Amino acid sequence: MAEQMNAMAEQMTLLDALKAKNPELEWHSVRDDEFRRYGCQLNDGGAVDRFAAELIAAADRIALPESGSAYEPSTAAFEALPERDKVCGELYGELPAQVGYCYGHSSRLNALEWHKSSEVNVAVTPLVLLLAKLDDVGTDGRLDSAKVKAFLLERGDAVEVYADTLHFCPCEVTVSGFGCVVVLPEGTNTPLERAHDDRLLYRKNKWIFCCEDNAALTIKGVVPAIYGENWEILY
Repeated sequence: MAEQMNAMAEQMTLLDALKAKNPELEWHSVRDDEFRRYGCQLNDGGAVDRFAAELIAAADRIALPESGSAYEPSTAAFEALPERDKVCGELYGELPAQVGYCYGHSSRLNALEWHKSSEVNVAVTPLVLLLAKLDDVGTDGRLDSAKVKAFLLERGDAVEVYADTLHFCPCEVTVSGFGCVVVLPEGTNTPLERAHDDRLLYRKNKWIFCCEDNAALTIKGVVPAIYGENWEILY
């Protein structure tokens, strides 16, 4: 009980600090009722928590880059873990899944993506997810970044992010960077095999648009359809 109380106190301290330094954003914990529109918490005291502990132990052995972020759709060290098949089989109803890793340094919104499936995230470090919903997108296909909300995950939090929730690279809350396990249907985020008319379809099972000021993604063919502030998380 004491450990739980200490963890809650630490979370509130971090969340309060982030709120104070980023007052223009609406802030929540994934434990708040507000998150229920965007996803759900999966920590169950059983197989999911055991899998999360295995993932964190394996991820702690992976060095973070000095700058920038990296993403692997499938990470061999994660795929070989004992609880992997049981948990992934239940999460995706026995459909093939992949367990990958997003890690490094990121502090801005930059873009938002979505899948035709839920995404499961396990926080290896404390991190922030910047989220909106597909129904926040206007009839013109553009999104006002004022619709975006910030959600704090603590180390060990396991959450399902719903298919209609817009999300992107997590944001760090410490100088050492962030680590986030990403579980998705197999093949998601891998290169497309043919051309498509849908300009937002960027990878397999990945639709994306970016902030209007994000030249790096625009030059890669990502549609600049998010207007307003390209939020930066200060910590």
